[in-house]
Amino acid sequence: MHGMSLRTQARLWYWQRMSATALALCVFVHLGVIIYAVHSGLSAAAILGRTRGNLLFGAFYSVFVISCAIHVPIGLLRIAEEWLHWRGKFAQAICLVFSAGLALMGLRAVYGVVS
Repeated sequence: MHGMSLRTQARLWYWQRMSATALALCVFVHLGVIIYAVHSGLSAAAILGRTRGNLLFGAFYSVFVISCAIHVPIGLLRIAEEWLHWRGKFAQAICLVFSAGLALMGLRAVYGVVS
């Protein structure tokens, strides 16, 4: 990552690894929920009936969304630098905007399913 201090690079590495750990757990649980719903023959209405007002469900999927919003833009920053030759504040700003959009849309979806 050209132009970034070693400290910044180390922080990005750390946050990407930590978010990857959270994502791995979230994906495992999410797949379990999907398998349970399919094998139980739950309809969309039945699933929404179980998620309405369920704060545990909302908290879990909020962690999932936030982990994505941290993990994905860090990877996109590397891709933008390597493939598009974007550097510095411009590349960081684009990835930050992407992260904010991802978090906003994901948390809005969680809110819509829980509320």
